[in-house]
Amino acid sequence: MTPETARETRTPTQCAAAPGAVLDGPVSHAISRVARLHRIVAGRLLRELGLHPGQEFLMMHLWDHGAVRQSELIKAVGLDPSTVTKMLQRLEQSGHVRRRPDPADRRASLVEATEASCGLLTEVSRAWGDLERQTLEGLDGAERAELGRLLGKVEGSLCAAAARGGDAGCETPRPSPTDR
Repeated sequence: MTPETARETRTPTQCAAAPGAVLDGPVSHAISRVARLHRIVAGRLLRELGLHPGQEFLMMHLWDHGAVRQSELIKAVGLDPSTVTKMLQRLEQSGHVRRRPDPADRRASLVEATEASCGLLTEVSRAWGDLERQTLEGLDGAERAELGRLLGKVEGSLCAAAARGGDAGCETPRPSPTDR
C-alpha cells in the first residue's frame, strides 16, 4: 500500500499514528495535532465571514480597546510586524479597520475598528461559539471544566518557558473557564 492509498482509505475521523520521532513527546504531539485541526475548523468558520485566521484576534483587540497604536496591536497579538501589517491592509480594504496618524506622535499610526465592523463582532462571536461547541463535542461538563483547567496550567508552563527563552508574546495567562 502506498502512502497515497493509505491516505485515501483513512476515514475523516482517523488520524495518522504518531511518528517514531515523537515517542518521547506524545502529549506535545497530541497538542500539535489538536491545534492544527482547531485552526482548520476555525479557518473554515472565519472564511465564511470573509476573514483570514488571526484577523479575528486583531478585531477582538480593537473592539475591546478602541483605537490603539499599530505597535501596541503588534505586541498584543504577538505576531511578526509584517504579518500584522498585511492583516491590517486586508482589513482596511474590507472596511473593517481604519488607520490614521496618532495626534500625540505623528510618526505612529492609530488603528481602530470602523462602525461597519460592528456587525462583524456579532458574527465573530457566533463563529467562536460554534468553534467551542465543535471543539468540546463529546465532553460532559466536568470534562470540559477539567480540560479548561489543565490547558490553563499548560499555558502557564509554556509562558514561563517562553519568558525564560527571552521570547515575547506571553501575557499573564488567562483564567480558565472554570476560574470565572
